[in-house]
Amino acid sequence: MIAPQEASSLHAKGARLIDVRERHEYGQAHAAGAECVPLSDLARGLKPCLPMDEPILILCATGPRACRAAEWLAARGHRELYVVAGGTAAWVAAGLPVVQEPDQGASARYARQIVLPEVGIEGQQRLQRARVGLVGAGGLGSPVALYLAAAGVGMIRLADPDRVELSNLHRQILHGEDALGLAKTESAALRLQALAPELALETWPQVVDGRNVEAFIAGCDLVIDGSDRIATRYLLSDACFAAGVPLIHAAVEGFRGMITVFDPRRADSPCYRCLFPDEQAPEPRSCVERGVLGPVPGVFGCLQAVEALKLLLGAGETLIGRLLIADLLAPSFRILSLPRDPVCSCAHAAGRRADRSAPAEARA
Repeated sequence: MIAPQEASSLHAKGARLIDVRERHEYGQAHAAGAECVPLSDLARGLKPCLPMDEPILILCATGPRACRAAEWLAARGHRELYVVAGGTAAWVAAGLPVVQEPDQGASARYARQIVLPEVGIEGQQRLQRARVGLVGAGGLGSPVALYLAAAGVGMIRLADPDRVELSNLHRQILHGEDALGLAKTESAALRLQALAPELALETWPQVVDGRNVEAFIAGCDLVIDGSDRIATRYLLSDACFAAGVPLIHAAVEGFRGMITVFDPRRADSPCYRCLFPDEQAPEPRSCVERGVLGPVPGVFGCLQAVEALKLLLGAGETLIGRLLIADLLAPSFRILSLPRDPVCSCAHAAGRRADRSAPAEARA
């Protein structure tokens, strides 16, 4: 082990300084010039890009994790390894230069999320800049709104024309008995702002229809369909494809549900009309008629939130071009291929967008 002052001197002469704490810890405060190489990555066998022939200085919080990291690196062939005695705590106490995360509260709040390689500090900042449109504050919209707000999404535009009724409460977890009679958007605002005070929430206590759908979508990175009317689903799909905005659709009844993602930015993505071409089909029975088990929309609303976060982060594989169907009574889960219908109007809409985005000389 070496003292922090000696480590700082060696670092100034070119030695590599690595911090083996987790990313959220590193993000809160770290020694100036230190690289983040989490111990958890080393434990999973991930090999950091560290030269074998250069001295490496290792920091953690107080020392023990740095010692374990030194053992693992030594086993991989590194020879000139130095553990900084007392870790970052001793480095700070010695008055050596530190990079301080400006919002330590945010780092602590989202720590269990930031530690994920798919998120990290940059991903969390991306979520903070994200703008999401959500149609419906009911069974699907409740978990979507709660989990997106809790995840740190910066802005949610929430539309719902209804008021809270007693029959909503077994499944619409945004609302409680104290909200009976309130507009759902008002009730949602009270709950969401208590959960995430930094959330920018725009409430639309009105129906999203042909007169305002473009304004609703404007500026959104994606839209989530938590509606229960076929006309609204077609409307959102058409408008999102015209605007080039991804749409996450789900629907539930009884013990069953389905979810998919429509992304007009991709040439192979279907739309709602590809899934249900017949717009003249009869309106499905409401929850009053067919019933729904309370947690079922919760499951699919959570899946919508996950798909939204994956899209915003650019992480993993989404359900674009695939339809997940689940029967939770059986239980059974299936994922079906959902290709774009070549004669569907969404293909023509994509072509019009491409034509508008082309240079003028190319269009001529």
